[in-house]
Amino acid sequence: MPIYEYRCRQCGQKSSFLLLSVKSQFEARCQHCGGTDLVRLISRVALLRSEEQRLESLADPSKLGDLDENDPESLARWMKKFGREMGDELGPDFNEEIDRAMAEAEKGEGDEEFPGEEPEPSFSASESDLAPDDDQSETGPGDDEV
Repeated sequence: MPIYEYRCRQCGQKSSFLLLSVKSQFEARCQHCGGTDLVRLISRVALLRSEEQRLESLADPSKLGDLDENDPESLARWMKKFGREMGDELGPDFNEEIDRAMAEAEKGEGDEEFPGEEPEPSFSASESDLAPDDDQSETGPGDDEV
């Protein structure tokens, strides 16, 4: 059962079609905009691997050499590679979400960790916060003031 993939020339989106027979006649239509001006794509060959094999390949230290955790573009490349390894488990829009996050980062948007949540308060204390006030006596607990 072949799966044929096409890219729409109108909207640029990819559409996949599963045919139950090679001899089946069908009219390819874009699944996103309904357009009929499609270009056939050469599909990737699927290599069946277990989840354990996929995760092992991602954890291979030799493949993490070009990953720079301080470089957003490097992280985006690694996340896309992760998405390819995990396949459909991450959803069809995974790469688009990474691209959107990168565009927001370039504009300076999306700095909060979790949108809609309040930022966590800072618990750092300055020297003035730690110094005793002048109007308070230096009596300890249990000391009686006379």
